[in-house]
Amino acid sequence: MTSRRSFIKQGTAAGTLSFLPSSYLWKALFQNGYQMKPLRNDVGIFTERGGTIGWMISNEGLVVVDTQFPEQAKHMVEEIRKKSDRQIDLLVNTHHHGDHTAGNIAFKGLVKTIMAHENSKANQKRSAEARGGLENQLLPDTTYKKGKVRQKVGREKVALHYFGAAHTNGDSFVHFENANIVHCGDLVFNRRAPYVDKSSGANMENWQRVMEKGYKAFDKDTLFVFGHSGNGFDVTGTREDLKAFQSYLGKVMDFVKKGKAAGKTKKELAAATEIPGAPEWKGNQARPVNAAWTELFEEG
Repeated sequence: MTSRRSFIKQGTAAGTLSFLPSSYLWKALFQNGYQMKPLRNDVGIFTERGGTIGWMISNEGLVVVDTQFPEQAKHMVEEIRKKSDRQIDLLVNTHHHGDHTAGNIAFKGLVKTIMAHENSKANQKRSAEARGGLENQLLPDTTYKKGKVRQKVGREKVALHYFGAAHTNGDSFVHFENANIVHCGDLVFNRRAPYVDKSSGANMENWQRVMEKGYKAFDKDTLFVFGHSGNGFDVTGTREDLKAFQSYLGKVMDFVKKGKAAGKTKKELAAATEIPGAPEWKGNQARPVNAAWTELFEEG
């Protein structure tokens, strides 16, 4: 369902920038209106502004994955209430970034359980305290540390998988097992240069291994939901898109290694608008290039 409402005023927009890694990313995520799109087995996605929200709305249970920002989360709640007035069974945060969790507060008193990886909760709390807004951040009340955790909601089983540091040190794959739909959060930027949050334990080398583990954990019939996508590409796809993103990350690392060996500076490499061997990832490559340089030559 598409809304023509103007969903944010200029002053509010300026205030929300603190939730995001930068104004550049904010501009990349900005959308007009919102859309509810069913996928299969009562599971679908909500898009407006911020990371893609996943949902399950059935007579037996309600699940939400990620929450964008408070106003957008209210739109999501409104859509749920058109279908059901029951309490929301489960809210999952794939990771802590504000464009995925700032809207948690809109679910206060409406949800039974809020679940995330323990590092995601710690990062959420730390980020909220740093901006002086802990009172406006609804934190997860249930966490896990290793492997996976599963919760039954109605006839669906929702499993969170943790494969190690990647985009941050607390990213989960969220699998609706019966529907066979996986919400990747920001573990996959589909043909968009990714934000790599080194301040929250991101690791580009291990991110490639996480993509490999995700590819093996799920199957050819799995439908994947991505946090973000590049122009002309969808926020849904197949496990082959995980392979493609894994390859892209490796090519960024190679580009930086070879560039430094050839005498190029970090600044020169960060000016790239395309990575050799990965032409689909167009546009500013500074974020992954700078993160790769840090990981290869400045850490440890």
